[in-house]
Amino acid sequence: MKAQFPSMIDPHVHFRDWEQSEKETLRHGICSGLVAGVSCFFDMPNTVPPLTDEATILRRLSHADKVMAEMDGDDAIRISYHVYGGITTDMEQIRDMVALHARLFPLMVGLKLFAGHSTGNMGVVTEEQQRAVYRTLADCGYKGVVALHCEKEALLCPDCDAPDDALAHSLARPSTAEVESVRDQIRFAREEGFAGTLHVCHISTAGAIGLVSEAREQGMQITCGATPHHALLSVQDSLPHRHLSMNPPLREQADRDAVFLALLDGHIDWIETDHAPHTREDKKNGANGIPGYTGLMLLIRRLRMADCPEERLRDLLGKNVLQAFGLDGQAITVPDASFIDNSLGSSRVRYPWDPYEGME
Repeated sequence: MKAQFPSMIDPHVHFRDWEQSEKETLRHGICSGLVAGVSCFFDMPNTVPPLTDEATILRRLSHADKVMAEMDGDDAIRISYHVYGGITTDMEQIRDMVALHARLFPLMVGLKLFAGHSTGNMGVVTEEQQRAVYRTLADCGYKGVVALHCEKEALLCPDCDAPDDALAHSLARPSTAEVESVRDQIRFAREEGFAGTLHVCHISTAGAIGLVSEAREQGMQITCGATPHHALLSVQDSLPHRHLSMNPPLREQADRDAVFLALLDGHIDWIETDHAPHTREDKKNGANGIPGYTGLMLLIRRLRMADCPEERLRDLLGKNVLQAFGLDGQAITVPDASFIDNSLGSSRVRYPWDPYEGME
């Protein structure tokens, strides 16, 4: 009998391409995901050019169609590609994104709000601007997902940062910036009448996990996802050759342990890789982001070692995503131990460096 190929969802990738194709392309990124057993991808909008208007989003989807048509030769593998539309400070642009989401869903799976600057220049950073976003979404009747990058701009310290120094990067973007941003977004969305689902991306602190859990208990539609690097690594793992800077940065061991525990106990809804490759030279110059798929397989292995039930793994690796976004039920299959054993080596060498060097 033919073995069933794993089929997981990664709801947070940066497949670059276009003017950043030296970092990553759709074809290479999708192939890297398939090596780890991922067949469904949600691509973030901070591309160059950004996915903030209809023409660019349609161009992206058309490009993905061509790539997948050339790749999908195995009928057992169903590749599915989706994008987020980026939110800006222009309220008319937000209205256009809401209308486009209604037309293109599920290909355009949701909206993305950078409530703090990260890679690219898409930050919506003031309280007034953020409130206006939720007010506009409420006025438009938007009930979909808004994915959030939560780092409060006023609490960041760019002058504290240094290229290729993950420890300095963590100090420049402290845990309080995430916690207070999550607190803000929950409050602003509630007070402005937002009726959709908030999703806190790449949650990395115990405090933010607690705020999301509290809001959920109070009846808010809110989810959160965690990355392999925030569940497996801490700032103490930072070594120059591992290039471990990303946004949000690695945290102290207590926060790392809180993220891992919340994956087990249900307070975090799903795993998202935040796959965000750069060239080695870009990393030396301070670019933020790391490849995600080696870490994904290592995290699955570690969760099993912690006696995570297989049904919980299926929730974390796709079922909860399907429910939150209102998508048709893709069968979620998590790679078994032998698949991971056979795939890790080829995953580690797909990028110029291995952030998880020495970890098994």
